[in-house]
Amino acid sequence: MPNPTAAILIIGDEILSGRTRDSNMHYLAGELTKNGITLAEARVVSDDADAIIGAVNALRAAYDNVFTSGGIGPTHDDITAEAVAAAFDTPIGIRQDAYDLLAAHYARSGREFNDARQRMARIPDGATLIENPVSIAPGFTIGNVHVMAGVPSVFQAMVASVLPTLTGGAPMLSQSWRIDRGEGEIAGPLSTLAAEFPDLSIGSYPFQENGAYGSNIVIRGTDAGQIDAAMSKLAHLFPA
Repeated sequence: MPNPTAAILIIGDEILSGRTRDSNMHYLAGELTKNGITLAEARVVSDDADAIIGAVNALRAAYDNVFTSGGIGPTHDDITAEAVAAAFDTPIGIRQDAYDLLAAHYARSGREFNDARQRMARIPDGATLIENPVSIAPGFTIGNVHVMAGVPSVFQAMVASVLPTLTGGAPMLSQSWRIDRGEGEIAGPLSTLAAEFPDLSIGSYPFQENGAYGSNIVIRGTDAGQIDAAMSKLAHLFPA
């Protein structure tokens, strides 16, 4: 059976403008790989409700899990929660358990639990909370969509909260081999090797070093035996 699939939807004008560099996709890909879940697609959309709704509905229909990043904070442009609720055609409002978590947090810190901060307790009907041990404000899961903060430290903590609840597959394994030849010279034999091992992913990543061309060949899959066999044939074709 193939591994479960996932997509990430990164939300925010600051990403598209180049003001903020996204690191959440890279982190999520590594964690999903270790848990046998294939990250198959990544999208970035602006802080626009229609764009978020359309992307959420397309991705949740195509993949087993969807992770969103960004737009669940206290400011006026944090519209992800409302957009996800609209995608599921379900009401959203302040939920008591989320409210209580935040109220206790701000009471401990001596800061005002004002209207803006209360916005972070808005949860769609039928959703379950995602624990946030970093800054308390929860994310939520509704259907197969996991809605998370954009701040990397908080996103990572939420991923750690969600992953144990998901069904994974076989962890993805990989090996690599350096070939000091240009891709044009190795493309034919690599194509033959890929056809011989259809269950493996064989990628060629070219580089230029000291004026010479080469490629790092990465073989990925879930079957260690197949990877070893493919690597042996690759090393025979292109000795180091």
